[in-house]
Amino acid sequence: MAHPLAWLLAIALAHVVVRVAVSPALKWDEAEQMLWSQELALGYGAQPPLYTWLQWLTNQVFGPSVLALSLLKHMLLALTYTLMWLAGRELLGPRGAWWASASMLLFPALGWDSVRDQTHSILVTAMACGAWWLLLRIVKRPRPVDFALLGLVCGVGLLAKYSFALVIGVMLVAALSVPQARGALLARGWWWVLIVGGLVVLPHAVWLASHLQEATAGTLAKMEIQPERALGKGLLALLGNLTGMLALWVLVALAVFRSAWWRWPLAPAAPWAQQIFVRYVLLALLALLGMVLAAGVTHFKGRWVLPLLCMVPLAVFTARPELQHHPRAGRYSAAVVCIALLFLLAAGLRPWITGLRGHPDELNHPVVELGHALRQAGYDGVSPIIAADHMLAGALLTRFPRAPVNACMSGKDVATCVASHLARARTAGQGWLLISREDRLEPGWWASASTGRPALAMQSIRLPFHKVRPGVPPAHYQFVWQPAGTAGASTREP
Repeated sequence: MAHPLAWLLAIALAHVVVRVAVSPALKWDEAEQMLWSQELALGYGAQPPLYTWLQWLTNQVFGPSVLALSLLKHMLLALTYTLMWLAGRELLGPRGAWWASASMLLFPALGWDSVRDQTHSILVTAMACGAWWLLLRIVKRPRPVDFALLGLVCGVGLLAKYSFALVIGVMLVAALSVPQARGALLARGWWWVLIVGGLVVLPHAVWLASHLQEATAGTLAKMEIQPERALGKGLLALLGNLTGMLALWVLVALAVFRSAWWRWPLAPAAPWAQQIFVRYVLLALLALLGMVLAAGVTHFKGRWVLPLLCMVPLAVFTARPELQHHPRAGRYSAAVVCIALLFLLAAGLRPWITGLRGHPDELNHPVVELGHALRQAGYDGVSPIIAADHMLAGALLTRFPRAPVNACMSGKDVATCVASHLARARTAGQGWLLISREDRLEPGWWASASTGRPALAMQSIRLPFHKVRPGVPPAHYQFVWQPAGTAGASTREP
């Protein structure tokens, strides 16, 4: 593989192979996407719809499966690296462009967390990289087609995650403050950004106008807005988040380049680009600080900051283009590849690590065996499934792709949720399967699910977890299977 970008694409493909091989069970975001992508909608709760639309499309080709989930995620990760490489090529040579792209692997939010369990954050980071590429192209040579592409990227980014509005807002202000960039951005054809971006976002924006509370409540809750405690707690959270994101990359660069990493004066590859980058980073940090001081935000996550600051390696290597010819430059490339391979190894070993600790997690669940056991118990494979948690629900959908699958969790009115799904099943002349698992069963769930019905004939399945040490208790599932056309109740207690 002569082209350096091929290494990143090969690693992405290797992650697909590893993910499919290690477990048929699903993590949190994977299960959420599996359930949402059963149908197309203009909105899905607190998240914009584009990732789920793409997952729906991938499922049509590969079926609802771990393969479909992993392929989409890692295709988007490959797109992220490719778009940042293209941005780097606008300012740097082949080695510097590869560094700008590959260095993002050293951000835990992208190199590890995105592999472990993320969805929308990957897509929005890809669009942030694409926006930087197109912005740099436009400043160098403004063309209507690039304005249209930038509008497409901005629209897609907003359909990936609402926080992308902050990325493009800060980017626009920073670019317009630099004379050379301002002249290019206001050149003939700039209006294509608004036209194309507006058309892409319009259908969802109509939905959002009538579902604003539903779309924002979850995110606001995660931010833990506490105005009375914002200054101390919020600043510490922000500082810790930024340090956690950048520390590994900075340490690797320092170890390789040593004093050349901070030597002055700078000789940037493109002074106008460096001005944009510096002003962008300052404005981004001010925006994050304003969230703490003005809005009272006390909690940050790496994936929230990642799209905003994914361009930091590009900015640094643009400021220090001479590092591309440093005697130890090859060691930096080797270090990035080695760490990427370590992340790949860790992804493959996840179920064994949790199993050896004696605390099985999602990937240790015997999903295939559970599917076989349910069929042996009489489940027909097409009747509606109502699960007590969404990860069990998503995993069962991969085993029974023809069945409508839903989760009635404790955050909802469980009794009403279960009753509505059972009513639909009866109206359609179908049976139904009600199921839970012991390790994520909320207290009182079965009592709530049984509200208004006589005692249910509950059955149990016990299956050994995968990849665990001897002596770990088996996975315990409880279920009620009610075939179509049978009596709706039983007097036998569980």
